[in-house]
Amino acid sequence: MIDVTAADEASDDARARSNVWRLAAAQALTGANSAVIFATGSIVGATLAPDVSLATVPLSMYVLGLAAGTLPTGAISRAYGRRVAFIIGTFCGTLTGALGAWAILHSSFWLFCGATFLGGLYGAVAQSYRFAAADGASVAFRPKAVSWVMAGGVFAGVLGPQLVQWTMDIWPPYLFAFSFVMQALVALVAMAVLSGVDAPKPAAADLHGGRPLLEIAKQPRFIAAALCGVIAYPMMNLVMTSAPLAMKMCGLSVSDSNFGIQWHIVAMYGPSFFTGSLIARFGAPVIVALGLALEAVAAMIGLSGITAPHFWATLFVLGIGWNFAFVGASALVLETHRPQERNKVQAFNDFLVFGMMAIGSFSSGQLLAHYGWNAVNWVVFPPVLLGLAVLSFASFAKRRAKLRAVEEIPDPSI
Repeated sequence: MIDVTAADEASDDARARSNVWRLAAAQALTGANSAVIFATGSIVGATLAPDVSLATVPLSMYVLGLAAGTLPTGAISRAYGRRVAFIIGTFCGTLTGALGAWAILHSSFWLFCGATFLGGLYGAVAQSYRFAAADGASVAFRPKAVSWVMAGGVFAGVLGPQLVQWTMDIWPPYLFAFSFVMQALVALVAMAVLSGVDAPKPAAADLHGGRPLLEIAKQPRFIAAALCGVIAYPMMNLVMTSAPLAMKMCGLSVSDSNFGIQWHIVAMYGPSFFTGSLIARFGAPVIVALGLALEAVAAMIGLSGITAPHFWATLFVLGIGWNFAFVGASALVLETHRPQERNKVQAFNDFLVFGMMAIGSFSSGQLLAHYGWNAVNWVVFPPVLLGLAVLSFASFAKRRAKLRAVEEIPDPSI
């Protein structure tokens, strides 16, 4: 007798695997776009801004765009399908490159901030790639699908900073102007790749029903997943956005900065080749806890010195920690909702993550300018400890609920 359920799951996983390759390629291309912004944003900002304390505002505008784009991405995906949201996102990415180059050529700080905001909208759409990979996949394949798509970012770590290195001096004296022209072209390539993703418009039945968002959000598992994402991503962003400018303030070169960002991005996404397997073996909470601990280790390295190798090691370890914590937290989110609830829950989770990231990002320039690189690293420790405590509580609550459920099963021998 044929196992219909197993056959259906195999068919769904085959479709999911097909999508994974396109989404992983898009992750690489989109990541290259964000890498250009992170490698150049604070340096261009310091050049164009009326005050050096505003130097990281372009990066903060990128993060604000991430936060602003998450809920609309979920709404568009829910109403018209994920592919439509993907195409709109890549269009924003193309505008980012065009406006960014124009702003540099005309020395317009606020137009450059507008360009990076559009880049954030593009990034918000890209955050849904990891969840799109899990759509329709079996429970066993979901963590791997999320992880493999994130692995596409490894190529972003190579492509993005090298794109900056190859193009930053092509239009002297307008440093990085041509880098943004190339960014626009890369976004157009991503649009072509994403146009082939099999992500149809949701069925009418999936647009209704499901639990209220507040009910889902009150689950200890969701609280832990969202909070750990809120801690892992903003703390990583705080250190990463400050590092290029801090390196410049310490007398290090742009090439040193590009090298650090390149290996940071490789470290962010490289572990994704096996993070899904680690989650399947040890459970998402363990991997999230390991990731948060590594972010704290990165901060310790940052406090230990200001040479180029210290910065590089900080960024590298920070990237690995972010991968474990964020991929693990994303896997936890997938455990908290039903299929018809996925778009609103995933979008709400990302809104929390990037909303908090935006708030923290606007303070990063002030923190670095007024208190220095050490202060940036010290800020990492309290949130990490909070995340570990909440994660432990949620895991304890789940174990207790399982024990209670077992105790309530009647004994058939009675």
